[in-house]
Amino acid sequence: MTSTLAHHEQRAQLARDWAEIQERMLVPLYEAVYERVEVGPDTRLLGLGCGTGLALLLAAGRGAAVTGTETDGTRLELARARLLPEPQRGSRRWSVDLVGGGPADVPRERTFNLVTAFGRRPDPKSLAAAVARTEPGTPVVLADWGPAERCAATGALRVASRLAEPQRSGTTWRPSGRDDLEELAHGAGLRLDGSGRVSCPFGYADLDNAVRGLLSTGLFAGAVRATDEMQVGKELGEALQPYLRPDGSVWMPNLFRYVIARG
Repeated sequence: MTSTLAHHEQRAQLARDWAEIQERMLVPLYEAVYERVEVGPDTRLLGLGCGTGLALLLAAGRGAAVTGTETDGTRLELARARLLPEPQRGSRRWSVDLVGGGPADVPRERTFNLVTAFGRRPDPKSLAAAVARTEPGTPVVLADWGPAERCAATGALRVASRLAEPQRSGTTWRPSGRDDLEELAHGAGLRLDGSGRVSCPFGYADLDNAVRGLLSTGLFAGAVRATDEMQVGKELGEALQPYLRPDGSVWMPNLFRYVIARG
């Protein structure tokens, strides 16, 4: 019981760190995509792997009706707190629905004219299920890390791969292949209709903040399982030293990429 409670508390802390520290680093990506596909009051958005809901919040702020799916219950709880406040707490009038699970769990009568996958890359089956809920020609946006040499976070993320490798245990990080997103789109029967690159620098107040933010991505889960959180944190801190500024802050320029595909 104690071990289960500790695990739950750890997951809850990681979700809070994602919401409070790390998720905002991807705002330039969210905004660039929404500008490109002209998100507005006529948009009915399905966000796959919506995390703690920041991307949905930005789309709802543009007038879109948004539905988000998320398999991580702790992140979903924070998304609900962010997007579905008590009625007496505000006068927000946006249309939001949050679903625990994947696109197959969304009510059948709902259809969408935009699909986004900003979080964990969806598996082909989930992506196909999402596409099946769209109108013909609907844009489907898939996003991921840019080339490893253009992402300063690469060195830190390689800690995750190296420590997890002996046991091949759990979720970890691997460099994005040049055509990974395109191949995923083709596998779901989509045709490519554009792409883009967006600068998403990671900036942290201090080293501890940086370690907490990166751990919250979930990419270090396998490394933590193979060793322990203290060891991962120690090696992650060492990998971040080149990006430590004189004032104690951490700054890492990164490039993310996205593709737009249509059914």
